[in-house]
Amino acid sequence: MRRVLVVDDEENLRHMLQTLLKREGYEPVGVASVDSALRELENLPYDIIITDLRMPGRSGMDLVDEVRRRGLDATVVVMTAFGSKDVAIEAMKRGAYDYLSKPFEADELVLLLRKAEERERLYRENQSLARQVRSGGDEPAGTFAELVARSPQMLELFRTVRKIAEFKTTVLIDGESGTGKELVARAIHSNSPRARAAFIAVNCGAIPANLLESELFGHRKGAFTDANRDRKGLFEEASGGTLFLDEIGELPLNLQVKLLRVLQEGEIRRLGDSQDIKVDVRVVAATARDLADEVKRGAFREDLYYRLNVFALHLPALRDRRDDIPLLVEHFLARMNARMGLAISGFTADAIRILAARDWPGNVRELENTVERAVVLAEGPEIGVESLPERLRVGSPGTTAAQAPVDDGDLSIKRASRRSEEALIRRALERTKGNRTRAAELLEISHRALLYKIREYGIVAGRDTRDYDAYGNNREQTPAPVTPTPVGSTWKAK
Repeated sequence: MRRVLVVDDEENLRHMLQTLLKREGYEPVGVASVDSALRELENLPYDIIITDLRMPGRSGMDLVDEVRRRGLDATVVVMTAFGSKDVAIEAMKRGAYDYLSKPFEADELVLLLRKAEERERLYRENQSLARQVRSGGDEPAGTFAELVARSPQMLELFRTVRKIAEFKTTVLIDGESGTGKELVARAIHSNSPRARAAFIAVNCGAIPANLLESELFGHRKGAFTDANRDRKGLFEEASGGTLFLDEIGELPLNLQVKLLRVLQEGEIRRLGDSQDIKVDVRVVAATARDLADEVKRGAFREDLYYRLNVFALHLPALRDRRDDIPLLVEHFLARMNARMGLAISGFTADAIRILAARDWPGNVRELENTVERAVVLAEGPEIGVESLPERLRVGSPGTTAAQAPVDDGDLSIKRASRRSEEALIRRALERTKGNRTRAAELLEISHRALLYKIREYGIVAGRDTRDYDAYGNNREQTPAPVTPTPVGSTWKAK
């Protein structure tokens, strides 16, 4: 979603928005009136339309109506002056996606557009699935949305998700960490009538308890220190769509009461406000804990547990569905080949046997990380046992003495970690032909951290670093770096 049409009669505003959008990678076109916008829409398709509501002649509301009447596949965002929120809400009722109140910051607009892109991606994915169902065709064997499996319990889960997706029923997903609970929540959303609206995920255990209430329900200006403006909460942001509450067992008891009220009444109240706000949100919750046991201990409200547990889905651990491991390995390898520009054909039979035999305490997430590590370390067109982590190789079938860890009497974990880290960095630099930015991506560390470690270990794509600066550049060939003048990242509309 890249092409954006900006509609506003103020030339300076149009110019500023176009500059911002170009900087963010979009293709903006600006026009001064609704009539000009409609002519432009007849000639070219646009993914997003950003329009002011108040303009001479036909208004932005007229444009919203025309987009809906013509059935144009475009996301409309309206801009309105401060204090005209009611008009903007009316535009949303007529088909606009969201609104921005002037003055707004550049980051607000960019965030809104990113959310619109995610919504459109999910909508198109849902439409594709719907076409497959109408045509009587099946999805590729073993796949559903972003989930990959062939085990009977997972295929049954896929069928269940298809059935419940179209209803607003609250769903509680339980399973060990790393089993893919968020992927199941996204599959529910993308196969539901809400697919074109927002899917918002929040980890209840990752946000400090004193901030979580504001994050979920929003706040009014002055509600607490540093609350310098009104702020929507995630329930309002997800209205019309789905809110995924991960690690729901971590939710403090005082917020459990408020969540129960939202589920029962469909209303929230911002911090510091005296008015309730209606929201239309489907809640999907997930937990790695046994919530029934938490209820017995008094750590989780019984009434909330039953309200969340309207429909329960259990995600089995990877050790309980070993048939899925080869399929998952193939899926991850294909994705990494595409991402890294490689053409690795697969894993050897011995390597697959080792992977399938492991219990995988970290489940699918641990398996994915292991496959990525093996791809980085692979020497040839096929990944063998030697590219697997030592914890998997020791004592496993197909492991030779040369592949086993050397026992030289040094049992220092710190020194072993440094040796392993240096070897991985050298391998990544070799794989990327010395491209440090790409190597940092493969190693999943920041570019700055990689430069530091290159200097620390004395390597620059296999060369000695004495004649290289801290950035890995040849001192004799590279001029001193010039620090660019900082440019402000925000802009306030008039």
